[in-house]
Amino acid sequence: MDNLTPATKPVKPGSNSGLGTLGGHLARRLVQIGVKDVFSVPGDFNLTLLDHLVAEPELNLVGCCNELNAGYAADGYARAKGVGACVVTFTVGGLSVINAIAGAYSENLPVICIVGGPNSNDYGTNRILHHTIGLPDFSQELRCFQTVTCYQAVVNNLDDAHELIDTAISTALKENKPVYISISCNLPGIPHPTFAREPVPYFLAPLTSNQLGLEAAVEATAKFLNKAVKPVIIGGPKLRVAKAQKAFVELADASGYPIACMPSGKGLLPEHHPHFIGTYWGAVSTNFVGEVVESADAYIFVGPILNDYSSVGYSLLIKKEKMILVQPNRVTIANGPSYGCVFMADFLSALAKKLKRNTTAMENYHRIYVPPGMPLKCAKDEPLKVNVLFKHIQASLVFTKTVFLDSHFVVL
Repeated sequence: MDNLTPATKPVKPGSNSGLGTLGGHLARRLVQIGVKDVFSVPGDFNLTLLDHLVAEPELNLVGCCNELNAGYAADGYARAKGVGACVVTFTVGGLSVINAIAGAYSENLPVICIVGGPNSNDYGTNRILHHTIGLPDFSQELRCFQTVTCYQAVVNNLDDAHELIDTAISTALKENKPVYISISCNLPGIPHPTFAREPVPYFLAPLTSNQLGLEAAVEATAKFLNKAVKPVIIGGPKLRVAKAQKAFVELADASGYPIACMPSGKGLLPEHHPHFIGTYWGAVSTNFVGEVVESADAYIFVGPILNDYSSVGYSLLIKKEKMILVQPNRVTIANGPSYGCVFMADFLSALAKKLKRNTTAMENYHRIYVPPGMPLKCAKDEPLKVNVLFKHIQASLVFTKTVFLDSHFVVL
């Protein structure tokens, strides 16, 4: 630091130096993409960077008691606001936060994980630094993050810092995945010509479907569903990453089909919707939901993740030949064709205009549904109804207890 010329001496956060700084640029970028709160744990490698984030009037720095908490707070913030950010220190902080970042990767959440890195003058010196595993190798943390982030930027030179930071943040937004940015601890406050002006806001071109593929997918799906007697719709967790919640509701309104959600899709569907019937989770579904879904002759699974957990140990009574599978950028129809470069929101909105309204499955649900706490009785000589029968069956099982043990449901 003593060898820096006056033009490259660090400046105080918020001062009018004529040249911008890396720290100021990063702070403005976070504000521009919608981050108002940054979750952090201070450490000696990130203190200068944190000073610049604190100096940004539109950012609120939230101190956390440990890095894992900061990571999960950023995860939750990304779910609520669209993108989140956390700042930790070198290696001891990075390895502590990595479990939360891995979770954000699996959940398709754009979390900007910023780590205060070693002094740029320490790279290549063969020195052993604190906060490491005792080897003169600063890449251990980077190698760990390579498997759980979609982009990694190691900023130890101001000449390409602007490009690396902007590429990392824009990649997180485009891929809906976390990214890793390591910033050398001596760089945030040094002025540099690349930061001389306010950063130009991003323009990320919206993803658009292949129009011919979209039309073909909609036509084939509408033909399949319009022949069905009692179709249903099930929403999954990828509705969020596809930004298709509004289009999903549009389809539900137009079709008249019952809608259910998968367990990991809770909170993504409006449960006050008149066609919402509950959570579909195989044998442990909301009462009567499993019967309606699994007896349907066609079902649209929108953005599901069909793993061992959501399928209750792969026990779902779902047949592929009855399924329309809608993923964020692909539609597959039963055992038939698959259409790529067809985006979920475009597909659902277009499909809503082609479907015949069909409320048969919804009527079946109302026929068997027993409201909780409302005992149903038959009048004298009245034929036994299915929902009254179910009520008697439930009463006979009042002492049955279901235990969740080691991710398996066991009936005792």
